[in-house]
Amino acid sequence: MARETQTVTGRTVRTRADYERKYDGILKRKPGTVDHLMVILVAVLTVFGVVMVFSASYYDSISDTGSPYTFFINQAISAATGIIMMLILSRINYHMFSKLAIPITILGFILLCLIFTPLGRSEGGATRAVYMGFMIMPGEIAKVVLIIFGAWYFSKDRTRAKKFMGLLPFGVYTLAVVFLIYKQPNLSTAITVMIIGLGIAFFAGMQKRYLLIVLLVIAAGLAYLIFIDKSYQHDRIMCWFDPFKYELGIGFQVVQSLYAIATGGLFGKGLGMSVQKNLYLPEPQNDFIIAIIGEELGFLGIALMLAVFMLLLWRIFRVAIEAEDDFGALLAGGAGVMIGAQVVLNIAVVTSSAPPTGIALPFISYGRNALWICTALMGIVLNVSRHTRPEPEEDVEENEE
Repeated sequence: MARETQTVTGRTVRTRADYERKYDGILKRKPGTVDHLMVILVAVLTVFGVVMVFSASYYDSISDTGSPYTFFINQAISAATGIIMMLILSRINYHMFSKLAIPITILGFILLCLIFTPLGRSEGGATRAVYMGFMIMPGEIAKVVLIIFGAWYFSKDRTRAKKFMGLLPFGVYTLAVVFLIYKQPNLSTAITVMIIGLGIAFFAGMQKRYLLIVLLVIAAGLAYLIFIDKSYQHDRIMCWFDPFKYELGIGFQVVQSLYAIATGGLFGKGLGMSVQKNLYLPEPQNDFIIAIIGEELGFLGIALMLAVFMLLLWRIFRVAIEAEDDFGALLAGGAGVMIGAQVVLNIAVVTSSAPPTGIALPFISYGRNALWICTALMGIVLNVSRHTRPEPEEDVEENEE
């Protein structure tokens, strides 16, 4: 235990414990306990998501099922089970995932391959689900699998991230996953997976020159999509440059979302008062739910939601910094990259700052698989928060009296 504040030879010696009492306050955790603020933040976002899904899906639900409560009930059940899953995983020692990293990685890759078999299920022009008695979204699972694999791979030898041959196996696996997801096609998830892979490698100590090479490869890929490829993804990128030119086609959803955000103004029209959700904006409860948040709750509503996300990311990265070992640090760091990347990409797509493509807003967009993946990942991070590095005996800051 660190000593209390003492006066020594005319100087005040302030210990680590004093510093934390002054600046951490109620945020200070006892050893072996979870980050309670993180639990609260995840619960707030999840409950907010259920409320906004109900508001956004009201008319779509009546049109599709005859009841206004169908999507709301499904999301509420998914949220409740997701929170339970998070709390259970927070009690399971995260080192278990290190022991199972290879089987988990192989299973995740097999699930991605199954998309291209008769088990794959198509919807909206893309095959992103596998039916095995119930629907599985391998692309969502691949994000967590990559985090576990990357944390395991680099924690075994941190010098791997500093050498080209050390980075090569992880890079090959990441690119293989990105390729399989891109071919579904699912450009947004492919980009997210790429960002997660880069984030984990960077946290593990990847040198800047390798990061520059990867960025050049990504730039070359985008140039290929814009100038050479004539696929559906090319059309999406061209729509990004001028969505109103494609207002009656591929740009319809983006244009409607811009109308929703623009008419929301500073304070919004009020909860439940959106016009665009009245069968103008397609599937508003899904990837474009932030457009309805902007229309009903205004700029301030979006700003408050983003503030909660920022607090959550701060807590996640703090857990990564304080983790007792490299595996825990990379697990939490990868989780932070995934959540942060999806928030940024979702907002960019909805505001036409990025090519139109589907990416869920974590904890808020409608969808059982995406919500379960996020809450389960937070459960793992919460368990990492139980295992922090021991504090030094003395960490003093001297001030003149």
